[in-house]
Parts: sequence; C-alpha cells; structure tokens
Amino acid sequence: MQALSVLQLTTHIQQVLEKELEPLVWVVGELSDFRQAPQGHVYFELVEKQGNQVQAKIRANLWQFTYRSVAAKFEAVTGNSLKNGMKVLAQVSVTYHPVYGLSLNVKDIDPSFSLGERARIRQETIAKLTQEGSIGKNATLILPRVIQRIAIISSAAAAGYGDFINQVDGNPQGYKVVHQLFPSLMQGNEAVDSLLAALDQVAIEADKLQLDAIVIIRGGGAQLDLDCFDDYRLAVKIANFTLPVFTGIGHERDETIADLVAHTPLKTPTAVAEFILSSFREFEEGLGVMAQRLDWITRSTFKGEGQKLQGYSLRILGESKSQLAREAEKLRNWGMRMQQAGKNGAKQEKSKLEQRQEQLKKGLQHFLKTQQDRLTQLESSSRQLDPSSLLQKGYTRTESKGMPIHLTTLAPGDPIVTHTFNQKISSTINHIEKK
Repeated sequence: MQALSVLQLTTHIQQVLEKELEPLVWVVGELSDFRQAPQGHVYFELVEKQGNQVQAKIRANLWQFTYRSVAAKFEAVTGNSLKNGMKVLAQVSVTYHPVYGLSLNVKDIDPSFSLGERARIRQETIAKLTQEGSIGKNATLILPRVIQRIAIISSAAAAGYGDFINQVDGNPQGYKVVHQLFPSLMQGNEAVDSLLAALDQVAIEADKLQLDAIVIIRGGGAQLDLDCFDDYRLAVKIANFTLPVFTGIGHERDETIADLVAHTPLKTPTAVAEFILSSFREFEEGLGVMAQRLDWITRSTFKGEGQKLQGYSLRILGESKSQLAREAEKLRNWGMRMQQAGKNGAKQEKSKLEQRQEQLKKGLQHFLKTQQDRLTQLESSSRQLDPSSLLQKGYTRTESKGMPIHLTTLAPGDPIVTHTFNQKISSTINHIEKK
C-alpha cells in the first residue's frame, strides 16, 4: 500500500468535501466563544448540546463585510445583538484548509429562527410551571395593609432602579419606604445565576430586615435581553418564595415568565413604586374615615345627653308646677272649710294653716334643692365627657405619626405633635427617659 504525504491526504480531503457537499448549507447550532478581532472579523464555534453535554462543535467565522450586514439585520429583527449562548440558524460554506483544518464560513443568519426558538422554549417552560402549580402560588400570599419595608433586586446602574428610588423617596406625601438593594445582573448569560444568588441573600436577611415584599425591577430593552426572566429556575424560586414578589420588568409590551409567577406583576419600575405608595394612601384614607366616624359618634353622644338633660329639666319643672297647683287647691279648700267652721275655730285653723304652709315651703325647698343638685351633677358629668374640658384644664394630647404616643414606639429625632386647648405644637424628641 503506497503511503500518502500529509499534504496529499489533506488535499484529498479538501477535494472530497468540495465535490460531495453543496456549496451552501443551513445548520443549527449554539454560538460559543464568540469574539471579534481588531480587523472586524468574528470568530466563534457552533456547538450542539444535550443538556449541558457538548455533543459536537465546529469552528466558524464571519468576515468583516458579511458580519456588518448580518449583525445589522439580526439586531433590527430581534432587537438584540449576536452573543454567546444564542441558538441560531446559519447559512454556511464548509471549508477545509491543509494547514488550518475544517471550518465554516458563515454567509447569513436567519433572525426569525432565533425568535421562534425562544418562543418555543418559553411556552414549554410555562406549561411545565402550570403543571407543577407554580403559576399563581406566590399570589396566594397575603399583603400587609401598608408595604413599608422592601428588598430591591436590580442593578444599581439601571435607569429603572433610579426612577423607582426617585419616585418612592420623593413622594409628595412624605411616606417613608425602607428599602435595601440586593445588586444583580439583569441581562446576559450570567444574569440568571446572579438573580438566584440575590434571592437567596434576601431569604437570609428577610427576618432581620423585617421585609414585607421583594421588588424585581429593570428598565425595558430588547426581547432577547429579557430572556433571563423566562428561566425555569428563576420562575420556581419566585413562585415558592415566602414573601410577595413584585415585578417591574420592561415596557408595556413585555411580559416575562417571572411576571406570570410573581405575586403582583407591574409593567414598569415606576408602576411598582406607585403600587407601593398606594398602600399608604389607602391606609391613610381609612384612618380619615375612622376619625370622621369617631367624631360623628362623639357629637351624637353629646347631643343625646343634652336632650336627656333637657328632658329632665322639663319633667322637674312640670312636677313642680303640678305640686304647687295641688297645694294651692288644698289651701283654697281649707280656707272654705275654715269660713264654714265659724269664727270660733278661725284662730285655731289659721294656726294650723300657717304650720302647714311652713311645712309645705320647707318640703318644696328640699325637693327643689334635690332636683337642682341632680341637675348640677348631670351637668358636671357631661362636662367631664367633653374632651375640650380636659384641654381647658391644662391637659394636652400628644401624637406621633397620627397615633397616640402610648400606642407607638418613639426614638430621639422623631417628630411629635402636641394639642392644647387652643394650640397645635410640633416638636422633635431630643431625649427619652424610661420610667
């Protein structure tokens, strides 16, 4: 058997490939080790995987001129640039060089394939989450009446994070929302792992920070930039989290799988901020309604007691007049009897009459005094029920954030408001001495 030289063998391989393969072939693969040379050419590998196991790979290149047109078309259709981990449908020519070996020269990349592949994977993930009962699970958690302490998962440099903080901290009502940032990447190949790590850190610090909810926010972007929020692992983590999760990811047109499993999905970071602030407004409005109801009950009570006092006064006056009328009638009867008894008994009867008049006078005076004392006591009791009477005596009422100070926890630096009879005094606590 005649031996071949290396050049003869490689040349033969080159000739066989050129003869047997079509000039252009469409091939599906995942971009790996994607890099651009200073001259503008792009070098990468097309890889086929089974899970995380690489089954096949081949070197490929995009020359500068072709790369510019292919990349521009791909970004215009998908809204994203070519990058590692992206599955593509590429039109290639297979080349074999005696020195550099086998490689693919990429002529075109079909952007519609990448969009369709993304949609297929997304739908499979949604179906799996639905079957497991993950969708809607986080939404069963009960929200506190006022959302005061939140963990924020975002990038500190993201415009959406800045908008959120400005709206929450700068709200015109002065509501105080305590927030803690847990930084994370929000796009790219490492974003999912970064988001999962941030959620794990929130779980560790949730009790210490007394968190009410978690907020995941980022600004809008290309659809493929949001792929990390369609990840199955992230969705399961959000669905099973022990705190309500709010999402504000992307613009009005975007909906990710993270939105589907979150407690409350909102379109933008500013929408999340408005939702949180609305819990303060609703609670404050409820307090206003309760205050109005308390005022109405107080006024109704005073009115009812006043009517009772008026009724007592009328009854006493009527009883007094009736008693006087009855006694006057008795006097008239006794006078007639005295006249009929004759002159001899007039002196005796007159004496008896005077005694009777004196007794009547004393009895009536005692009765009137008793009724007057009762009226005085009722009036004193009514005045004691009037809160303003306490303020007139020099007592004051002090509140912190709209609540009596004995119902809240105070600290130096907190503002308080003191109500006197004719003043409302705002103060700041300098020192608290425990008694």
